[in-house]
Formats: sequence, C-alpha cells, structure tokens
Amino acid sequence: FFQKTLTAVKNWFTLFGWSKGQNPISIPYSLRRDVCKVQMTSSQETGFKQNLGKDTKTVYDMLFHLSGQLLPGITSSKSLPLDPVERMLQLHWQHSILLAFLKSRGACLPHVMPEFLLEPDDYKKWIKVQTVLKVDVKNSEILSNKHLFVLEDSIFETMSKRAWTDVLLQIYKVFVLPRASSSNITDLFSLESLQKMPRIKTEPLSSNIYSPYERTILTWLNKHYEKNRKTVWKDCQKGEVPPMRWIVNFDQDLLDGLVLAAQLAAYCPYLIATHFVRMYTNPRTPEQFLHNCLILVNAMHAVSLAIDIKV
Repeated sequence: FFQKTLTAVKNWFTLFGWSKGQNPISIPYSLRRDVCKVQMTSSQETGFKQNLGKDTKTVYDMLFHLSGQLLPGITSSKSLPLDPVERMLQLHWQHSILLAFLKSRGACLPHVMPEFLLEPDDYKKWIKVQTVLKVDVKNSEILSNKHLFVLEDSIFETMSKRAWTDVLLQIYKVFVLPRASSSNITDLFSLESLQKMPRIKTEPLSSNIYSPYERTILTWLNKHYEKNRKTVWKDCQKGEVPPMRWIVNFDQDLLDGLVLAAQLAAYCPYLIATHFVRMYTNPRTPEQFLHNCLILVNAMHAVSLAIDIKV
C-alpha cells in the first residue's frame, strides 16, 4: 500500500509540481540531494564549490510554484557551509522551517522530525552532535525533554522515505486540494434527477475521512455521472443504461470505470462513440472490470491526458 502511494505521489509531483514542465523526482533521494542551487562539497585535501546550475530544481522551488510563498529566511540559491557539521546543522534548520511552515498552513506532520529529511550521513552527524550535547552538563537541562531517535541504517531509509512521502502528501493537501471550487458545479443542481439524489455535506465536521474539498470533488463526480449516464450509454453495446448511484468514496465507487468515463464524456463528448459505448454497464467479472478500465485509459491517451495511470 505504501509503495503504491509513493508511486502515485512521485508521478503527480513529477508532472505537476514544477513551474516549467515536468521534473522527474525520486523519493527520498532527489529531494534530499537537491536542497540548493550551489552545493558545497569538501574533501580532505581541498574544498571546492560544485555549481549544480540554474536548472537544478529544489523542494523550495516546488513549494513556491504550488503555494506562491517563499519560506522565511530560505532561498534555494543560497550556498551551504563548507564544514560538514555546519552544513548538516544548516540543513536541519531549513527542514525545521519547512515543517513549521507546512504546519502553519494546516499540514498534519507531528510524526516527522527534521532529521528524518536529512541524507543518511548527515543523520549520523546529527545523532553524534546531539549525543555529545546530551552528555554536556551545561546543556543537560535544555535537552532533557528532547527526544532523540537513534535509527539503524535500513530503518532510517524506510523512515526517511515515509517522511518525505508524507511531506509531499501534506503539501498536496494544503496547497492543491483547496483549489477545488464548488462554484462551477452549482448550476447542475437545477436538474430534476439531481434534486432526488442525496447531497454530500461539505461542512468541515460532517466527515472524519474526507476534507470539504474532497467532498466537493465527490459532489462533482455524482453530478456529472447522474447528468451523463443516460447520454453516454443510451446506445451501449454491452448492457443497458447503468443505474443511478451515490458516489461516496474514491476507491470502491470508481473501480468499474463508469464514473470516471462519465466525467470524461462531460468534457469530451466525442469519446462516447469511439470508446465508451463499448464498456460493460453492469460489470461482474474481473475481466469485465479490466475491459472497462482499458477503454478508460485508452480514452485518456486519445485526448493526451498522459498522467501515467495504469489500467
């Protein structure tokens, strides 16, 4: 389940997270690596500056694109200190600012510590520095209530992957989902068939699973399905017009492809004759579900909706 979630998150942010087209990311590797435009690297003999170039895209560029806001005190063009420990402390501070910024916008990230977003080597330096501080008598009172999670290498990688995935999911939740507006679907309320349909409440406390914005999307799915089902499948080759249904979730209710096909038909009605009339309107077997989803994905490709959804 987590791997599927990670893949979906990676695909979305690769396609839509950046200002100038696609930018392939890997979770957590590229996000941990690309933290500034100018990377400071040190070796035992000499110190040198490695310019990653203006085309290097950082998580701060992505945040600015999605939220329109810069993080206080952080610019992606700022170079990091040459000293490895100072560099690690600077990155830890930047990650702390990032998490505080997201939490201030409503992100739910109590389980993500700034050190989980570091590279493995930097995490080891962080543990080493904190351990030294803990045994320092002068700092013992300050650090007595501070939790220090010492993780093994393999467990740290798992934790880091999970932490970065959750950070991206919360970025999506607080900056992308709120764009869902109910203003452009209110005109559909006038349809007589929709007046008989149960309403999905958009009040914040009416669901402990979905946000008001997600419930706005469910309302949009319900309205387009009810409005278009008789039009899309009136000449269906594999069954009658599908019955009325109440769409209340994003998994079970979308499995047969019919609901998503109705949405696509609302905007691209020319796909009805070429694709959707061949769908099973009452699918019962796995093969029929697969058949419907093949048609749906082919229809997406036909209109260049290449969002890498697998059948």
